[in-house]
Amino acid sequence: MFDLLMELTDPKTVHYEMDILWVFFPGQDPVKLFEKYGARWELVHLKDLKKGVPTGALTAHTDLKNDVVLGTGQMDYPSILRAAQKASVKYYFIEDESLSVHEQLPQSLKFMREVKW
Repeated sequence: MFDLLMELTDPKTVHYEMDILWVFFPGQDPVKLFEKYGARWELVHLKDLKKGVPTGALTAHTDLKNDVVLGTGQMDYPSILRAAQKASVKYYFIEDESLSVHEQLPQSLKFMREVKW
């Protein structure tokens, strides 16, 4: 369905925001989507998923305790960020809905300053 959405919208006027977790959680690859649709992606939600949490489920829910500091979960953020940059993403938003967001957010910001991409 997503390919159809891309096909039926005008690339000159319609751009998208990728939520990394909600691409990864059902078993898709954010890097491949960045490569496939390039400049159609303008915004990105950055969120990491706790290691050990099963993926591949076709559900729109995961426990908020599964939100972890960027770079400590299941996502390969150096590869994701390189692909996003190559796709010309303009805006990056750290999204942390966990109950420990106040402790995690400074660590995620530190990761973003230090990660090589």
